[in-house]
Amino acid sequence: MAASFFFYDLETTGFNPRTARTVQFGGQRTDMDLNPIGDPVNILIKLTPDVLPEPDAILITGITPQQTLADGITEAEFLKFFYDEVVKPDTIFMGFNSIRFDDEFMRFLHYRNFYDAYEWHWQNSCSRWDLLDVVRMTRALRPDGIEWPFAADGKPANRLEYLTKVNKLEHSHAHDALSDVHATIAVAKLIKDKQPKLFDHLLQTRQKKLAIKIVESGQPFVYTSGRYPSATYHTTAAVLLAKHPQQDALLVYDLRHDPTPFMKMAVDEIIEAWKFTRDPDAVRLPVKTVKGNRCPAVAPLGVMQAAATQERLDLTVDTVTKHLQLLKKDQTAFADKILQALKRLDEERERAQVTLVDNPLTVDERLYEGFIGDQDKQLMRAVRAAEPTHLSQLAGDFHDERLRNLLPLYKARNYPKALTAEERATWDAFCQQKLLSGGPDSRLAKYFARLQELAAGKVTPAQQYLIEELQLYGESIVPADVAG
Repeated sequence: MAASFFFYDLETTGFNPRTARTVQFGGQRTDMDLNPIGDPVNILIKLTPDVLPEPDAILITGITPQQTLADGITEAEFLKFFYDEVVKPDTIFMGFNSIRFDDEFMRFLHYRNFYDAYEWHWQNSCSRWDLLDVVRMTRALRPDGIEWPFAADGKPANRLEYLTKVNKLEHSHAHDALSDVHATIAVAKLIKDKQPKLFDHLLQTRQKKLAIKIVESGQPFVYTSGRYPSATYHTTAAVLLAKHPQQDALLVYDLRHDPTPFMKMAVDEIIEAWKFTRDPDAVRLPVKTVKGNRCPAVAPLGVMQAAATQERLDLTVDTVTKHLQLLKKDQTAFADKILQALKRLDEERERAQVTLVDNPLTVDERLYEGFIGDQDKQLMRAVRAAEPTHLSQLAGDFHDERLRNLLPLYKARNYPKALTAEERATWDAFCQQKLLSGGPDSRLAKYFARLQELAAGKVTPAQQYLIEELQLYGESIVPADVAG
């Protein structure tokens, strides 16, 4: 099969992929010239009664739980369709902010349903890309021929609905997954048409080997990331500082900043400067992690040679060269202190982390606690192929206790009619504890409280309807003994 893009977008019940759920999947395959191939995909996924949607998210998407139950399919049914119809060899999975958002939701959805969380975007020459950083780098380096929007505060803004509006591209239903897919394709076409060389460069360097090669060259390079300020178009010049202990990651220094004061810092000071803060006056460490498997938007320094580009970025090549020379005077010692600080920060996080082992209520969130072994992967395939009534017989065969804890949840969510009386009682107890534990601070209490807050504010008739539907849904899943 020829290489193709598959543009996709998700609508979800919230913003945390560990706890929220996907309720809509929209997608469209295109050829490499961005012409549609086949029919678009537009699927609703049923919400299960152990999950309450975040009301604010539903006001954005307009998709009620009741709608998913009436018109949707289960997660297991969706993933079967996904692998039968979407995951084809040489597919480049593409979205707008998909690597940081949609891909994460897809990974957790896979994990909950006994699929490998990662293979879909690398096996059979598949890969992934993200248009958001392409948009950012195009605006920073090659903006000609495209209209660029600004936020109300005057700062550059790259939201999809803003881009489509100022460029007069069709996008009539923002935050509908399929409408967002069509809008993303339109923006991709615009960039490919107006700035084909940059588009093709970033398409190639989505491959981690090529991106890492640019970073590991030891030469300054242009780097675009949402972690850099919007006022300078999320773009700077950086240079390799050290290899990160984590696989496929490198530490780079932002050459916009004079390294002298940072190189003089003790490890304790570096740690404080590295920690996140909203204080605009705080000293921020200009060191960032580049992850090769996240399609970093990188390019050789030569792309910013033009005077207009340097003026737009408020960064000259002379400044980059000067700061690089200063960094080289003591780069090894500085890198050593950075690595010491990183190690101590990791140790702090480990001490602060609440252990999730043996807590089935949080097993859904534990994807990143380790990779699943080959023997368990074979059993996962057996789970997916098993008759629902036979699923319970497989639980004891797993080595990974996460999978043992997930199996009864998988059965209850996807095959509730196959539950025995005992399994039904266990599932009901699980839902009750998940929704009601914490009393006044329970998920259900917070849910209803937020609905009251929203209803008391200024809302449109459409929003009022959604709030009423969410109220009815919340009342419908309150356990009978509590409601009574």
